[in-house]
Amino acid sequence: MPLLEFSNVSKHFGGLQVINDFTFHVNEGEIVSIIGPNGAGKTTVFNMITGLYTPDKGRIVFNGHNLIGLEPHQITQRGIARTFQLLRLFLNMSVVENVMAASFVRTQSNLFHIIFRTWEFKKEEAHIRRLAEEKLAFFGGELTHTLDEPVYSLPYANRRKVEIARAMATEPKILLLDEPAAGMNPNETQEITQIIGQLRDRGGYTILLIEHDMEVVAGISDRVIALDYGVKIAEGSFREVATNERVIEAYLGRQHKK
Repeated sequence: MPLLEFSNVSKHFGGLQVINDFTFHVNEGEIVSIIGPNGAGKTTVFNMITGLYTPDKGRIVFNGHNLIGLEPHQITQRGIARTFQLLRLFLNMSVVENVMAASFVRTQSNLFHIIFRTWEFKKEEAHIRRLAEEKLAFFGGELTHTLDEPVYSLPYANRRKVEIARAMATEPKILLLDEPAAGMNPNETQEITQIIGQLRDRGGYTILLIEHDMEVVAGISDRVIALDYGVKIAEGSFREVATNERVIEAYLGRQHKK
């Protein structure tokens, strides 16, 4: 059984059909990339998985359970976490506090415990700080040496790592990464590509990725799915998809025959 499965999913906004009869799956332990030109519907797919949008038709099944109708926090509790194309960190909070914030989705303390800082709350808070430090340690000393520094003081690439660590702190089964290499220079892009591979190989996460940088996609993907105007136009290995005529046409436009 696939870990995540889309079955004939469609979504429109008014008269605009954004996703049309889209079917795909992600197996446990895979890295699957979704590619396509701007406006192809890639981020809409992520928004439907995480409960921000509701499909007009079709089924979204994760780990054997239907996701449609669940709230975003309920979907997170089932084991799905995401990052965003545009960073959404709490800039004035510390590095470790940003990651700790994600862990509260799995804590038990109620408002009474939090206001009066009861023993139960302090114990739980200590636990989620240890968890946050553990997730940040995955990225090495760059982040563990800045635990209590505000996020705004970090370089851009390290902010990306904090966002991924925050997603990891929800204890997910699958990570949805929305253009993790966006805005990075070539050295940073190479590093984030290695990190994504390590998330699967060392971290044990299944990964669904949206990315425009084809070097990243080629370097880590088990399978690639190409979207154009909400329609799947190709699926297979990177080489199969990159050489597909419909994919080339979607990215470069129709070539005139001589």
